[in-house]
Amino acid sequence: MQLVEPRPGRPVPIRITPLIDVVFILLVFFMLTSRLLPVSFMELSNTTGNTSPITGQPLPEVTVERDGKASWKGHTYAIGALAGQLKARGIDEINLATAPNTRLTDFTTAFSQLSDSGITTHWKRSKQPAEQP
Repeated sequence: MQLVEPRPGRPVPIRITPLIDVVFILLVFFMLTSRLLPVSFMELSNTTGNTSPITGQPLPEVTVERDGKASWKGHTYAIGALAGQLKARGIDEINLATAPNTRLTDFTTAFSQLSDSGITTHWKRSKQPAEQP
C-alpha cells in the first residue's frame, strides 16, 4: 500500500500573482509613508565670493527683479539688453542675485540667457533674515 502519491511528470509553475500583489502593497506603503520636501525649501550650497578667482577684482552684481528684468548700477534692463551692455564694457563674469520676491522661473531664465551670451554667471545667494515667531 502506497501512502504518498507519485510526483507529477512536469514541474509546477510558480505563481507570480501573489508576488506582484506583495510588491504593489510595499510600493503603496512606501509612497504613503515617505515625506518629500517641497522644492521651495530645498537648501542649496553656494560658495560664490565677491571677487573673481582669476583677477581678484570685484565682480559686478546683477539683481533679477520680480518682473524678470535685471537691475545693475541703479538701472533696470531686459536680460538681452543687459548682456549687450556687459559685453560692450568688457565684463565677462558677474554675480547674479535675486530680489526677495523673484520667482524661480525669472532667475533661471536670466541665468540661462546670460550664460548663453558668453558671460560667466555665478549665483550669489543672499542672506535671508531669520523668521520671527
